[in-house]
Formats: sequence, C-alpha cells, structure tokens
Amino acid sequence: MRLPMNPVVTGLTLSGIRRFTALAAQTPGCVKLTLGEPEFDTPLPIRQAAQQALEQSDTHYPPNNGRTELLEALSAFSEKQGLHYAPEEFVVTCGATEALLCALSGVVDVGDEVLVPIPAFGLYESLIGLCRGVYKPVDTEPYGFQLSEEALNAAVSERTKAIILTSPNNPTGCVYTKESLDAVAELVRRTGIYVICDDVYWQLCYTDSFGRFAALYPDLRENIIVVESFSKPYAMTGWRLGWLAADAPVKQQLQKVHQYSVVSVTSFSQTACITALESDVSAMRQSYRQRRDYVYQRLCKMDLPVNKPEGAFYIFPCIRQFGMSSEEFCTRLIQEGGLALVPGSCFGSEGYVRLSYCCAQDQLEEGLDRLEAFLNQLTKEKQ
Repeated sequence: MRLPMNPVVTGLTLSGIRRFTALAAQTPGCVKLTLGEPEFDTPLPIRQAAQQALEQSDTHYPPNNGRTELLEALSAFSEKQGLHYAPEEFVVTCGATEALLCALSGVVDVGDEVLVPIPAFGLYESLIGLCRGVYKPVDTEPYGFQLSEEALNAAVSERTKAIILTSPNNPTGCVYTKESLDAVAELVRRTGIYVICDDVYWQLCYTDSFGRFAALYPDLRENIIVVESFSKPYAMTGWRLGWLAADAPVKQQLQKVHQYSVVSVTSFSQTACITALESDVSAMRQSYRQRRDYVYQRLCKMDLPVNKPEGAFYIFPCIRQFGMSSEEFCTRLIQEGGLALVPGSCFGSEGYVRLSYCCAQDQLEEGLDRLEAFLNQLTKEKQ
C-alpha cells in the first residue's frame, strides 16, 4: 500500500510547450518553431572563462547567494539600467525559474492571489500552484495585449498579494506602455502588493520606448522583485543561470528559499557570468529583429491577424478564422503540415499560436512555407 502523494504536485500538468516539441520530434522531418532556444552557441569568451575556472580547480562551495565579484558585477550592470541595488541585494539562482520560485515562495501564503496578465508563460500558473496560491489571470487581449486600469481593478481583491509582469512578453513579444505600467504602479500604491518583474527578455527589445518597471517607479522599491536570466540574451540556456534583486529586507527572506532548495549555483560558472555581463548582445538582438521583420511580413501576407512584436523572439498570430481550437490547429499542423508551433491555450489565450523565430533563417523560411501551404489547405476545406 502507498499513501497518496501531494495533490498540489499530482494536479500539475507537464509543459504544453515541451509536449508539442516532443510530438514534433516523433514526426520525421518536422520543423520545430516551438522552443525559445537561441540558435547561437554561448559566445566563446564566456565558455573560456568557465574552462579557465575549472582548470584552476574552482570546484568548491561558493557563497550561497553568489561570489562577491559576481554580485558586484550584477550591481554595476543593473545600475546602468537605472536599477539601484547594492551587491548584497542580489541572489544568483539556477535560472530565472528558480528566481521566480524563490519570489513566489517568499511572498505567497496559502490562498493568496497572484495576478497574471494573459497571455502568459504557463510556468507562472504552475509555480503559483506549488506555493498553494491562487492564479488569477487578467486578460489583455481586449486592450491590444496592454494592461488596463479597469481590468486590474476588477481582478484585485483582499487576497491579492502580487502581480507578475513580463515585458517584453512571452508569447506576444509586446512591450508594456508607460500607461500600462502606470496602471500597475497606482494599484501597488493603493494596495501594497508585490510586483514580480520577469525581465528575462529586456535586453532583446527593439524599441527605444521600453521602460523597466523597477527603474520607472523607485518609490515602490520595497514592493518590487526583479528576476533576470543569462539564458536568452547570452545564449546560455543550458547553463541554467539567473538572478533576482530586491530591497534588502525582502531579499533577506527570499535567500532562505534559495539556500534550502539549491544551496548555490555552480562555482566555476560564476566566473563565466561576469564575462557574460561584459558582453555586447547587440549583434544577436539585431539578428532577431531581422527575423522578426521577416516573419511578421510573411504572416501578414498570409492574412493572419498579428501584432508586430517589440521584443523577445516570439510572435502570436490569431487563427480563429479557421474555426478550430489552437490545440487542434497545432496537432494537425504537425501531422499534415510538418511544422510545430505552440497552441495559445498553453498561454491562457485560446485562438492563437506561438511561433518562435530564434532559430536559423533557413529553418524559419521552410517553416513559414509549410505554414502557408497548410493554411491554403484549410482555406480549400472551407470552400
């Protein structure tokens, strides 16, 4: 006999993104535009820094929150972006995922609500559930994927504890306007809730109007937790490295979750992190921007309603005109069209699909050719 497991865990489902990626892998010749996996390898100087650290036997326990040199580098790096955090206000984490788990574990009590503007990365709902919180989606589609003061006020309650902001956004690629962020700031001033800023894509922004919440509203410092990652801007997805920054009293509590879950990140990788922070990502950002322009132009020619992304490397076209769920659309697209995208239902927004354009250009062109052929097939079926 075996006693039941934790219902919070058994009630979770595996990632829809990974599920469709696995389905594509089982389909010979399928083009996969599912994962946010940069085609680039980690730049050589970053890899060499890790290799040198290993050769120097940097294989012992580092401080829990990160080496002093790295914490100082993070502080200086953030200062250039208008984020004023001292070295002791950082925690180096195992990717942004662990940073998000630390943040949510630290602020969410049983039954507390967390506002999540949707569409949103499905990870948020799962992490909130693990913390025994309540996931409360706030639909942004009626407002062009921006935040509405009216919608935020309608969603907030006495149990609301936090809101998660992702700008540039995954999956839409949109960047929140100053008006959107002002609406959040006013809500925070009125209620005292926390703002968890998932800023993993901010270095991959294509517009000069981009503003980071923590930099724009220094008066809300004690309410803000900033989460960042080395994965996307530096093509370091496999390294699993990120960080969080928060006002000292908040960070003092969040570090406990980090210490008791992972202890610390790998010692030798921290030298590579310092080198990464000194790297110029403009060439990668420009390549993604060019691919963005290409994909947007192709989708418009296919008559798919779509917003032009202003950051990250995703685009989120609407497929409602074909009269099927996004799950059915993506399943048929794999089976009949040899192309894998991610259903909008995985992000809380039915009627859309996410396409990742951080892959090689030839793969992107082939994928869009297959999408166009599939859409033509669907159009003929309707006639």
